[in-house]
Parts: sequence; C-alpha cells; structure tokens
Amino acid sequence: MSSNQAPTYYRGYEAIIGLEIHAQLKTESKMFCSDATTFDAGDNENTSPVSIGMPGTLPVVNKRAIEFSIKTGLALNCEIRKKSVFSRKNYFYPDLPKGYQISQYDEPLCEHGEIKFNVGDKDNKYEKTVSITRAHMEEDAGKSNHFGEYTLINYNRSGMPLLEIVSGPDMRTPQEAAEYARTVRSVLRYLDVCDGNLDEGSLRCDCNISVRKIGAPKFGTKVEIKNINSFRFVEKAIEYEIDRQIDAVEAGEKIPQETRLYDPDKNRTFSMRLKEDAQDYRYFPDPDLMPVIVTPEMIEKFRKELPELPIARAQRFVTEHGLPEYDALVLTAEKELSEYFEVVAKTCKNSKAASNWVMTELLRELNQAEKAISQSPIKPEQLGQLIALIDKGTISGKIAKTVFSEMWTTSKDPEVVVKEKGLLQISDTGAIEKIIDEVLAANTAQVADYRGGRTKLFGFFVGAVMKASKGQANPDLVNQMLTDKLNKPA
Repeated sequence: MSSNQAPTYYRGYEAIIGLEIHAQLKTESKMFCSDATTFDAGDNENTSPVSIGMPGTLPVVNKRAIEFSIKTGLALNCEIRKKSVFSRKNYFYPDLPKGYQISQYDEPLCEHGEIKFNVGDKDNKYEKTVSITRAHMEEDAGKSNHFGEYTLINYNRSGMPLLEIVSGPDMRTPQEAAEYARTVRSVLRYLDVCDGNLDEGSLRCDCNISVRKIGAPKFGTKVEIKNINSFRFVEKAIEYEIDRQIDAVEAGEKIPQETRLYDPDKNRTFSMRLKEDAQDYRYFPDPDLMPVIVTPEMIEKFRKELPELPIARAQRFVTEHGLPEYDALVLTAEKELSEYFEVVAKTCKNSKAASNWVMTELLRELNQAEKAISQSPIKPEQLGQLIALIDKGTISGKIAKTVFSEMWTTSKDPEVVVKEKGLLQISDTGAIEKIIDEVLAANTAQVADYRGGRTKLFGFFVGAVMKASKGQANPDLVNQMLTDKLNKPA
C-alpha cells in the first residue's frame, strides 16, 4: 500500500502529530567541555566549572559531536548547512545552571530531510513518509530529583551532547508516531552515533499533538507531551491526548498551548507548564562560540562513511537472501541482529532456514532471558553449523531443537553436543525397518484399521516409530518405509 493511505479519523476529528526526538550522541566527552559522559557515574561526578556554568568559563565545541550530527543528517536525507550557528536559549530552571541552554535556532546544522518507513502488520501495511524539519545540536540540562518537600540536582547530564530531530506535523495516528520513533532510533544505532537506550534517557521523545474537525483548514492548538522514554508509551500517551483534546473541544473548552507529562501508571497526561513561544526564550547567537563551517569536501567524506542503513539492508535481504519482506524487516530492525543473521546464513548456506531459526528459537530465548543479541551464548557460526547438520541429514529438525537447547545452556558446538548425547540421526534402512516392524507388530489392530480405510492413523505410526527411535530415525525414510509396508497387501 502506498503512503497515500486514507486518513484515520477520531469521532469526526483528525489528529496532527509531530515528534521531537532528543538523541544523546555517543561521544566520550560533553558538548562543550571535557567532562566524561558515563551514565553510571556518582551524582555530580562528571562535572566541571564549564558544565555547571561558573562565571568566566568558555565553551569549546566537541568536534566528534559535529561529525555525528552531520552523518545523521545525511542518513535522514537532510540538507547540511554550510554555516550553522549556536544560540543561547534563555530560561530559568534549577537544572539549568547557566540560566540558558546552548542550542541552535534559526541556522541549524541539518534541515529539510525525510524518512520512509512501514506501518502496520503483514496483512495491512503501508509506507509512510515523514519530513524532517530540522536536526540541530544542543546541550542537555541537568536532572532534578524530587523528594517530597525538597529537590536534589544532579548535573552529570548537564552539557551532554544532544541532536534534536524535529519532524514535520505529518503523522496522523499513534501507531505512525511510534513506528517513526523506532525507525529513527534504528538509523541512529546503525550509524553508531547514539546507543538509543530509552531506559537511561539517551533517547527521549517529545510528542506534539493537536486535533481539528475533519476538513478544517487550520491546525488546532498544539500541546506538547514531554520526555517519553518508551515506544509503547508514545502510542498510549498520544491516544489519551487525542481523546482528551476532543472531549475538551466538544465541551466548548479552549485548548491552551502547554507542556504536559505522561503518567504511564494512570495512563493519562497532566499539565506541567504553559508552553513558551520562541520569542519567550530570547534566542541570540552565543558570543563565545564561532559559527560551524562545513565544507562540501567534509560532507562528501561523511557521506562515503555512511553504513548500509536499515531500509536498504532489508531490501537487500529480500533480493539477495530471498527472504519475505516481513522477515527482512524484523531481522534488520537492529544492526547487531542483522549482522548475526548474515553470519548464520553464510555458515549454513540456507538463508530461509537461518531466518526461521533466528526469528523463532533464538529470539524467543533472548526475550525470555532478557538478553541482547550480543549476549547470546550461541554464536552465529554455531547456529549456522547446527542448521547445516539438519540439511546434511546428520540430525533431524526435532533433534536439532534438543541440541539448540543444550547449546544455549553450555555454549558448546553442535557437533560436540550431538556426539556427547548420542543424537546422530539413524539413516540405516535396516535399523529403521526393524523398529517399524516392531511397532506394527505391537499395533495389529491399528494396522488393520489403516488398511481398512482409516488412513489418518498414518501419523500415529510415524509418532510411534519416532518415539521408539528416541527421535533419531530419519523422518523421510520413516515416512517412505511406513508407506511401503502399510500399503503392502497383508
């Protein structure tokens, strides 16, 4: 289905949704000083006079942060400004020690991009295109920790390098918004410029939502939901906010321009503060920082360094590996997973089997153990070797699951497990015939019923033979030989 999907309406209203994604760049030092960026440091350990805004200190731009931002802009099909400027965004809050945030305003580094992604399941899927208005660099604020009547401030996060990626108001459903956020996260992780860890706050979403009557020419008043750190919560928060705004409009209330927070336990949003306009922040160019100048040679250099991105990799998995589109999209959602699959497929030379084993057996175990693909006790070469043993007829598919389970527990090679457990597949026709004869002799009544027309009993005989062989008999030979014996005149 094309991106021209019919719009989704809510009780006679249309929702207008845009996202601001704050991605913490994976640099070793902060945006404007040499403070470390480690997440697990003690409170206020990663601070210095610069990051806590002491008078007389001067910021110095992190070169790697600029490089990461340019690469991200290119991956999001943005235009890269030859000259961009850092500005001071003035507001007063306890976690902002300088009284202003260094950000970019009217001359951002990246602008006018777009990203495409698929929305929906296998049976109801369409392609969506969302514009990227801008992607600009800035520093993060500190963190306020509230304890009843008092608040403690941790400035470790103050000055962290951020890239704020601002979409156009192009999304119309909570599902589109969540899938857009997942896609941007995937791109950032493929580029290795952000770890995308939502639990640690290195990727956070602000959602802008308004509603309007179907056919109305103007957007409604925009409400911002701040700092959502889960794709599921992005969907649920937007769903709630759409209903809340429609209820308010229907009741004749005026929607204020405000910032709200989402409470996942209560599944509701609540007002945080009235939303400022740009002029309220009194932006002006930071006098301590020179403009960032980017040459065409720099842009071309970074463009050549871009890796294969998720959508391109998924398309290659379809054409090169012959995978269904659904499999390709699942396997390329995470860079590490796609790389794991490719090693498995290369080892066993059976891409579809590799896809099946990775997507079912491996992902199931990883999810149950709450492990990342990098923590898998089964290396991709080992899983490829296991699939190759099935294809060579050394073990059956059923036995392979037993071997897989042992590999997961011990990290041993599949050949070692098969040898230690005595799990070699029986392909000797004489040995299989002996087992079949014993099964048929023990089940004469069922044999008579089968020959009398109850052919559905064939599965019973197959199961009995496999059980007698402890699952090691070659299934193809079992089926062939049983068919010959049962259909032979008594």
